[in-house]
Amino acid sequence: MKPTPFVNLVLSMVLAVTVTTILYLGRGIILPVVAATILVYLMSAATAALARLPGLKLLPGGVLSFLVVLVFSLAVALFAAVVAATVRSIIDVIPVYEANLDRFIVNLADRLNLDANDMWESLRAATIDRIDIEAVTIALLGNFTSLGGMIFLILIYAAFLTGERIGFPAKVARALPQAGDAQRVMTVVQEVNAQITTYLSVKTLINIILATICFAILWFLDVDFALFWAIVIGMLNYIPYFGSYLGVAFPAILSLAQFGSLWWTILVTVLLTGAQFIVGNIVEPRMIGRQLNLSPFVVLIALAFWGALWGIPGAILAIPMTSILIIVLNQFSSTRFLAVLAAERIDPDPAVAAAHAPTAAPHEPPAT
Repeated sequence: MKPTPFVNLVLSMVLAVTVTTILYLGRGIILPVVAATILVYLMSAATAALARLPGLKLLPGGVLSFLVVLVFSLAVALFAAVVAATVRSIIDVIPVYEANLDRFIVNLADRLNLDANDMWESLRAATIDRIDIEAVTIALLGNFTSLGGMIFLILIYAAFLTGERIGFPAKVARALPQAGDAQRVMTVVQEVNAQITTYLSVKTLINIILATICFAILWFLDVDFALFWAIVIGMLNYIPYFGSYLGVAFPAILSLAQFGSLWWTILVTVLLTGAQFIVGNIVEPRMIGRQLNLSPFVVLIALAFWGALWGIPGAILAIPMTSILIIVLNQFSSTRFLAVLAAERIDPDPAVAAAHAPTAAPHEPPAT
């Protein structure tokens, strides 16, 4: 019996729920592998960039790949060292921050004449006095510490996957002996490679530029732990729309605890937000453009979905993962409509364009 559209819909929903459950329950294993696969794209772009340098173009590809893995390992080690030093330093200065915040709140209450107000005392006892700044800070920094450990594991997976890439085409050809199947798979893989590699490499360069600008601002304003917060801002900028401004919130709140001055905090926030705005609305569109062709609504849904599954790492990987899914859906006639609905712009169909193209008039011989 031929399956009806309703049966196909039900089976598709069951499959979607099953896959989502597997992704959630197996996130401890699946997430590092997926992240390592995405990282391989970035490392491939770095290897290709090294191969274009005059002094390195003569080196074998394996040597260049090893140099890239070494550089990424050093970057992870630097990140771990910065996080460890920042955690120790913040724990040491938390009593000072608590005193500064308490002084700031008391001065604010005096200016607003709230000290004699019983409602203010009740509100403060129910909110501010109940906040354990030390526990909240350690919990937040613990998330960054665990993220650093996961990045190290991802880097190990990526190093092995880099070696696997060499024999991947031969494995696909052997696994899919039917005529055209292997070529079709490799075509999809090459399209994914081209789009994701370009996006990640350019996005990483933009994040480095943003982190450098934010570090200069924080250092100039004498905000504590400027290097750490600049790295956090650069990492969170992988999350579209919300990540960059979420990264600004951390040093802005810290500046209020450090200086106890609302105006200084406003200055820090304005300068960091201005850097985010310039990079996000002027530099990034010129460098990235609309390469991935995802509608803003689909991006928001992807952030919500992957963020709910895997937290902050899922939000960082949401755009590459969704882009890969759209590319795969576009390869099959039965699912191509989903790829079209998820697109920001609709490219003209070559077959339709050819059918509507004006035909040239037949060439007539010159009159004799």
